[in-house]
Amino acid sequence: MTTDVLRAPRPMARPLRRISDKSGLDTAAGHVLMVLLSILCLFPVYWMLASSLRPANAMFETSLWPTSMSLDNYRQALEAIPIGRMLVNTLVFSVVSTAFQLLTGLLAAFAFARWTFALDKLVYSAVALTWLVPFQVVMIPNYLLIAQMGLLDSIVALILPNLVSALAILLLAQAMRSFPREVIEAARMDGARNWRILWEVMVPNLRGTIASLAILIFISTWNEYFWPLLLSRTAENSVIQIGIQMFMTAEGNQWGPLMAASTLASLPVLVIYVLLQRQVVQSFMKSGIR
Repeated sequence: MTTDVLRAPRPMARPLRRISDKSGLDTAAGHVLMVLLSILCLFPVYWMLASSLRPANAMFETSLWPTSMSLDNYRQALEAIPIGRMLVNTLVFSVVSTAFQLLTGLLAAFAFARWTFALDKLVYSAVALTWLVPFQVVMIPNYLLIAQMGLLDSIVALILPNLVSALAILLLAQAMRSFPREVIEAARMDGARNWRILWEVMVPNLRGTIASLAILIFISTWNEYFWPLLLSRTAENSVIQIGIQMFMTAEGNQWGPLMAASTLASLPVLVIYVLLQRQVVQSFMKSGIR
């Protein structure tokens, strides 16, 4: 009787093995799908780089790798437009806008999340509604204001409308509302005031959310096109996106220099992502950004 009891669980081994095999197949299929999707996403970037290295007489080859490579496209792009100056302008525009949007977002989010004042919900709703309004709707009023201030064709004009971000306020306010109240109360008992609580208690613990938000703002600002196009008058005071557009004319597109300029414009963002890819993925997962 004891032997029968010990042998009874053995028939369960086969179903468990089938479940394990099925789980392994699902995992392998998921990995294959991810590899295919990664190739699909990276192929345009690879084709841009490969096309930038093709000479003019081989620009429309269909081979995956150029049969002959040349740096003439980069030389022509550097001679046609001031790429270095444009990249610096774009970097200043993106970094300053990101820094100010994070700063104003942190201050406003702390007020909405931790303070109670008259019409606080109404003001918060108004901020949320401004996020739903496309920037193109307020572009002309902003342009008229910038023109009256005499700031056309300048980096300052590009930055001014981008000092505040409703997305930053909403995201940081949500993160601060979910911050443990016990930690804040402990800091208050130690004599910390609001300013110290914000910068020494909350900000260090919200680094994931702040990092993900900073990356989103930086990339969005780096790719900005319509606002610089409206304000720019000279190539020296413009951004790299306007410089890329200069290779597309009514006479025809200069595909070689266009691809070379696009590659140079993409390098800073690609380098940032490669260096911070683990932090980017982790911060997106923690903060819930989609």
